[in-house]
Amino acid sequence: MNATSPALSASLTRVLTATPHRLLFCIGALNVLMAMGWWTSWLIATRWGWWTMAQPVAFAGWMHAIIMQYQVLPPFMLGFLLTTFPRWMNQPPMQRRHYIPVGVGLFGGQALTLAGVFGHPLALHLGIVLTIVGWSFGLFLLLGMIWREQGRTWHAISCAAALTLGLAGLICFAFYLHHPGQPLLAFAAIKFGGFGLLLPIFFTVNHRLIPFFANNVIKGYRPWRPMWLLAAMWAFTLAHLALELAHAYGWLWLVDAPFAAMTAVMAWKWWGRGPALLTVLFAGFTWLPIALAMYCAQSLWFAVTGDFTMGRAPAHALFIGYFGSLLVAMVTRVTQGHSGRPLELGAVAGFAFVALQVVAIVRISAEFVPDSYAVDAVAGIGWLLAFVPWVLRSAWIYLTPRADGKPG
Repeated sequence: MNATSPALSASLTRVLTATPHRLLFCIGALNVLMAMGWWTSWLIATRWGWWTMAQPVAFAGWMHAIIMQYQVLPPFMLGFLLTTFPRWMNQPPMQRRHYIPVGVGLFGGQALTLAGVFGHPLALHLGIVLTIVGWSFGLFLLLGMIWREQGRTWHAISCAAALTLGLAGLICFAFYLHHPGQPLLAFAAIKFGGFGLLLPIFFTVNHRLIPFFANNVIKGYRPWRPMWLLAAMWAFTLAHLALELAHAYGWLWLVDAPFAAMTAVMAWKWWGRGPALLTVLFAGFTWLPIALAMYCAQSLWFAVTGDFTMGRAPAHALFIGYFGSLLVAMVTRVTQGHSGRPLELGAVAGFAFVALQVVAIVRISAEFVPDSYAVDAVAGIGWLLAFVPWVLRSAWIYLTPRADGKPG
């Protein structure tokens, strides 16, 4: 063996684990490709039969929802929050002993889960349990900071509350794996993931940072982020979640109509002329009122006709359009800033963002065509094409020292 190999490996490890966002963003980036690689392969195998895919213990569509909500996006969220909580609350930064266990749990959890969906049920169980362990430790760290600050930062409290609801949803799915005759547990887990976990965290971070970023770069910009918006978001999301859990789809419009109106006003008041890295934040947020308006239209149509039209179109406007777009926009901004690079979108991230807009539209359209599996597969391929260059560039940044020579 080359004598320099251990030294190189140790150096890369030190760089990768220098900060929470480096390690966890890298894990999230790898998880994106692994998860969508499996799902796209499953769609292609199901539609065209070019190869044979093992059927998971749980329905493949459910597994796709669980993996994307609880294993792909959480490393990015926890990486960001473990980095920014100390800054928000003026506390010491996290050390390696704090966030490395979180990374091990989330990366190992998804790896084992994917092994499970390829036909190894025990690995699936272990993967969900390991994810719960890593998640719980990360949440424990965040709650500790809130406790020491005595709960004065509402954005931090909001994020921690969402992570707590997400943990409850993940535990529901773990129980479902042991009690497969109770599909409502899986249903609850999927619903908790969208409106209990992801939407509150994305909204909270947007509420705190989009006006802040815009104020830093747009001359004469007037930041608008009253705290009542955060309280209203929680009222709307919990009401939507409760109605979905009760299968009261005909009443969702009562919640989603005012929620869509509120977020549309936010998008209008926040928007300003700025650099591309800021524009993609505005554009990504605009998907939220669009998705909520689609949920509202679906609910009204169901209330009047009893026909559940549009299928998963509103959900994918939310998940791909809003969450996916903001993932690229926010992670790129944090990655650029925290690696000592200019705050620029760049060609690679710009391609990923634009391609993702096309993917969102393609996936939404799948609900309105006869051959939906074929269009789903095309959307999956598009997702991979959008993310591969972005993941490779991001991973290279996480594995190399800061461009400005500073620590971190």
